[in-house]
Amino acid sequence: MTDATEASAWLPDDFEHPTRVELAPGYHLRPIRADDVELDYPAVMGSRERLWGIYGDAWGWPPETMTFEADREDLAMHEREIAEHLTFNYAILDDDETRLVGCIYIDPHDEADAESSWWVVDDLVGSEVERALDAFVPGWLRETWGFGKVEFPFNAVS
Repeated sequence: MTDATEASAWLPDDFEHPTRVELAPGYHLRPIRADDVELDYPAVMGSRERLWGIYGDAWGWPPETMTFEADREDLAMHEREIAEHLTFNYAILDDDETRLVGCIYIDPHDEADAESSWWVVDDLVGSEVERALDAFVPGWLRETWGFGKVEFPFNAVS
């Protein structure tokens, strides 16, 4: 992930990021907020071992000792960065927003238009939701965000 402090010119000044996107029947995306911690924390910590296997070496996340309050602070940072268009973190939620089932990250990249990755909770690995996500994200970044070249360091994209 590229340092967000150098990212201010990666999107057009008039770009408006999507605030709700339908994903698969019963699921949608929206920018994550600090007050999502009650949904995010159990999702992350319930899938922590697998998420550490994906992101641990690169991001040091999610640490085994992450507290509820540390997660809230992390989500507040994401919320600020989204508002400033520095980086983006989209929560993947059920229709009633009673369960967070994963996240999508969109970040600036030094050698491409952007970098993106995503994950789902352990019980949705291999599910229709994960397959929909894998099929959806690359086209969404191209068509809605206008990115020509995107790096996907943690996801298999064909």
